[in-house]
Amino acid sequence: MAAEWRFRIMGTVFGPVSVADLVRQAAEGRIGPDTEVRKGDGPWILASKVAGLFDRAAQARPAAPDPPGPAEEASVFVPAPRRPSSAAPSGGNFEVIDMAEADGFRVEVLAYSGLGGSRDPQTASTLYFAERAGIRLKQVRITLDGGEAIAESGALHFMLGRIQMESKIGGVAGLGKAMMNRFVAKEAAILPRYRGTGQIYLEPSFGHFLIHRLAAEEVIADKGMFYCGQGTLDVGAAIQKNVSSALFGGEGLFQTRIRGTGICVLESPVPAGEIVRVDLKDEALQVDGNFALMRTGRIEFSVEKSTRSILGTITGGEGLLQTFRGTGSVWLAPTQEVYQRLQAGGLGSMSSASRSSNTST
Repeated sequence: MAAEWRFRIMGTVFGPVSVADLVRQAAEGRIGPDTEVRKGDGPWILASKVAGLFDRAAQARPAAPDPPGPAEEASVFVPAPRRPSSAAPSGGNFEVIDMAEADGFRVEVLAYSGLGGSRDPQTASTLYFAERAGIRLKQVRITLDGGEAIAESGALHFMLGRIQMESKIGGVAGLGKAMMNRFVAKEAAILPRYRGTGQIYLEPSFGHFLIHRLAAEEVIADKGMFYCGQGTLDVGAAIQKNVSSALFGGEGLFQTRIRGTGICVLESPVPAGEIVRVDLKDEALQVDGNFALMRTGRIEFSVEKSTRSILGTITGGEGLLQTFRGTGSVWLAPTQEVYQRLQAGGLGSMSSASRSSNTST
């Protein structure tokens, strides 16, 4: 059966897979009705639009899924059955909302169904309205099977199994790199490294997480976004390549650089479903604001005037624009500024900002 289907989860594309594999992914809950899929070079559509997919998935669900063949394992994430781990805790009022696996390393984003144990009425009221608004407590879980992981310093909640943790500086050169990460990229000076077999639970958070796969490439991200990842990755600081981006880009002189092959988890200011990936092919993207989260590929970042003349910049009302030129991908969080304005002053400040932005000078 031809492997011609692909599916996309939080910006990461998996495939190609056969129809049978697509059904199995749906039966196991990794593909939902709102997951984007496409056949061959066709357009991306919602999985709910694929005729018969979830009917076949419902029929296949009671039966244990067949393990993938060797060719399929090389091209798509389809977890093979794992041996029971003595380290796995029982129970848990949560569900897995995103996951990825490679080379003895699995990372999952867990979302708790609800919190109802507070004895303080004010806290209970806050949790009640947070739940009604769709705000869920999340936690990142890493499972190692002879693999290796790195995580932000202080992120560990608990771990169990045969796992060793170490924090090595690596001499004078390593100390210099650690201080660079700490002071200019807002990353931990020393990233703890975990090796062995077992499970690692990182601190629960109401924040948002984005899983991203690197394939012998480099990601330039906002400062402080890196949360955890495979031990094969190198995390450091990237210096801005031109004066305009350093002075007016809103990111400062340094950003976070993640390099190598592996899986990483990034802390996002908005839900993953609100992130937009823009793919550039020797072209330009200009952004009025500071909501570009990260970029990959051969892309140059600079800050430019919205028009060629100073008078045009003033009358146009846009000022300076973040500009990305080249070939690669840029991840945007268009809703980030909306949350910031609401947090700062509520709906009134948003209306004022909207009116002022529409007023000509």
